[in-house]
Amino acid sequence: MDTTEQLNGTYFYGGLTNLTASELFFWIMVDITAEHFTGAKDIMAAASIYAGSNQIDVSGKFGNATQGTSYASKYSRRLLKDIMLPFRLPTFIHSPQPGRPFKIKTIMTLKLATFTGRTIPVIGWAVLASDVAQISYQTTVRYNQIANKKDKIW
Repeated sequence: MDTTEQLNGTYFYGGLTNLTASELFFWIMVDITAEHFTGAKDIMAAASIYAGSNQIDVSGKFGNATQGTSYASKYSRRLLKDIMLPFRLPTFIHSPQPGRPFKIKTIMTLKLATFTGRTIPVIGWAVLASDVAQISYQTTVRYNQIANKKDKIW
């Protein structure tokens, strides 16, 4: 990041000139995002989301069941086989329907393998949601340190 200055109501940031307040915010967000995604944590989060998507066709499911299964579910069932829990745990399944593409079903289970396979993508989504929150907060703080009083967000 280069020096930040103002001239006639525009900003200079990171070698870019004549930026409006919204352009300044955008380029600060690009910088913060580039600084943030440097570790393996985010790659693992994306991989867990991918591993938890229903990509494998499965026959023998009932009519109202969510079609397909995931790699996370398949391998957790193979590794954890018949381990049962003494209590039920909630699992979350993405179950899109016509007109409701973001529908989530909650299903209780006693099987450790089922719980593990369905929880892996939830953890990935939680990590990425945390990343978005951190990037947004850090961007807003840095922007407010640079921007004029009339351009500040809070």
